Amino acid sequence: MLVDVDSLGQFGRVPGKMATSVLPPVKTEDQILHNSMLEDDPNDNSATNEEEKTKPRWGPYHKGAKELAGLYSRGKRMQEIVCVCICITLMVLNLYFMAVHFNFEKVTTIFLMALAGIFTADFASGLVHWGADTWGSVELPLLGKNFIRPFREHHIDPTSITRHDFIETNGDNFMLTIPGLMYMTWNFCSRSNEQIQANYYWFAYLYLLAIFVALTNQIHKWSHTYFGLPRWVTILQDIHIILPKRHHRIHHVAPHETYFCITTGWLNYPLEKLKFWTSLECLIELVSGCKPRADDFKWAQKRE
Repeated sequence: MLVDVDSLGQFGRVPGKMATSVLPPVKTEDQILHNSMLEDDPNDNSATNEEEKTKPRWGPYHKGAKELAGLYSRGKRMQEIVCVCICITLMVLNLYFMAVHFNFEKVTTIFLMALAGIFTADFASGLVHWGADTWGSVELPLLGKNFIRPFREHHIDPTSITRHDFIETNGDNFMLTIPGLMYMTWNFCSRSNEQIQANYYWFAYLYLLAIFVALTNQIHKWSHTYFGLPRWVTILQDIHIILPKRHHRIHHVAPHETYFCITTGWLNYPLEKLKFWTSLECLIELVSGCKPRADDFKWAQKRE
């Protein structure tokens, strides 16, 4: 098995040279090696024993992954195309309005509000990711095959996202931003300049929130792409402006119960130390009796 041992030895560390001295690893190197797919192995040697060669633990040859990939429908594809077109149109329109009404004297406050939008996007990505990973079923009407299915597929074939085109990767996230962008457009078209200036900070927050929510799954895709990324993307990953590969690798240690934020990943470590997701799961299980990740585990077991 041809595997770069030196590169594997890095996966247990939180990325970024400056961060390693401050943020100790949540998962050990052995946990990451033995409980996650070796995505960056160029030889596709992801099996760690003889059984996994005939009954793949992860990857595109896993039975559950094949079934889930086959559930991607033409109707779902059309929904994604429509949402991407509407979202991009609204983004361009609102960018024009933002530029027209920009006031340089407010640049510091605007920057802080925009930064708050990025933090909100990161938390929102974690909340949605945690909810879809942990609860629900592919068999649920409407939501199951259309919105929960990709999360199940991604855990048993993490690199499937790298084979998705722009539409399939980003369609759902673009859809989520449409109401907020429409609200902004309506305000820009119906309010006076004085009213717009009074709420410009709010619009700056909403716009950066929308941008980062829309790009979350593209950023997520880049975190699973080990070859051929543009240099500017790898630089942003290296300085942790967007989600780095090694940081996100921690989430893909079975049973996928931590590091859910996938926009920048800035909130993963503090939320983990606060036991935020674990506490929510315990509360929901206590109230509802539902076991977290039961459906996720079921799909992972489909190996024959």
